[in-house]
Amino acid sequence: MEEQLEKIYIDLPNDGVVGGESVWAKPLGSDLFEVRNSPWHAYDVHFGDVVRAIPRHADEKPWFREVVKPSGHKTLRVLFPKETPEAEQAGLLAQLSSDGASYERANSRLVAIDVQPGGNYQRVCDRLWAWEQEGLLEYENGTSARGAGA
Repeated sequence: MEEQLEKIYIDLPNDGVVGGESVWAKPLGSDLFEVRNSPWHAYDVHFGDVVRAIPRHADEKPWFREVVKPSGHKTLRVLFPKETPEAEQAGLLAQLSSDGASYERANSRLVAIDVQPGGNYQRVCDRLWAWEQEGLLEYENGTSARGAGA
């Protein structure tokens, strides 16, 4: 049976690239949703988090309000140089799977990495940092300075 998902909107008024983004989420009732993909731009929202989202108007998708229950997943974001072929990118990213990480593409350069609870988040960060030092990519974590769990 296919999981029933809907989009929820996360407003990002201070983001210089996008004004917001939509993520897939599983409706749980009572304005609660379980996030089903890793955000590419939003901070402090991760795969599996239970969030509250409420439509501002009856004809629009629910707008994110808050994380109600963190899932323990952690998000990292990677930006590859324009000239890096996707096959080369995939080869690097595949090396992270042994540490409990998976990834999802936004486009040919931007990738969201999900580190599951129990995964080796520090080792994933260490590998990404080393690759960044080699000029293979740029990365950041998906947690703001004010958030917890960096």
